[in-house]
Amino acid sequence: MSLSSLLWAFWYIVPAYIANASPVLVGGGRPIDGGRTWGDGRRIFGDGKTWRGFIGGVAIGTASGVIQYFLTPDFYCSLETAILLAFLLSFGALFGDLVGSFFKRRANLPRGYPAIGLDQLGFLISALAFAYPVKTLDSGQIIFLLIVSPFVHWGANYFAYRMGWKSVPW
Repeated sequence: MSLSSLLWAFWYIVPAYIANASPVLVGGGRPIDGGRTWGDGRRIFGDGKTWRGFIGGVAIGTASGVIQYFLTPDFYCSLETAILLAFLLSFGALFGDLVGSFFKRRANLPRGYPAIGLDQLGFLISALAFAYPVKTLDSGQIIFLLIVSPFVHWGANYFAYRMGWKSVPW
């Protein structure tokens, strides 16, 4: 696998990374679950998953794909494809994060508590699955992203913590 191929894999997933990181900046407001609980008496997602964070994250991630298109138009077939791919990667990332939050609530983990693997890879796997019909990566590129994403995730969380955007460094 060439370095160029790995860099393109990283470039491909940027909208998902940005979407996943954006809710810490634009979130807040009404929780997606509206305060409702599941059959186990625990919140469905919790206060940390808000409509503003979800919609804002998808919008910012999608916008990043538009910027990518203008920087590297040869990577996409068209602007429409770039927008669709960035939207699916962004929506998929935040959907995967919601699924992770659902399972963390079932495990009775407190808000912000880390779930190793689930936090770092759930958003990635979901983003790749949602984007698959439009444009996908080869297996080597996917393995590369599975290896590098936890480090990107931890680094981004630590940076957000140091900037005062998050209350915990994980």
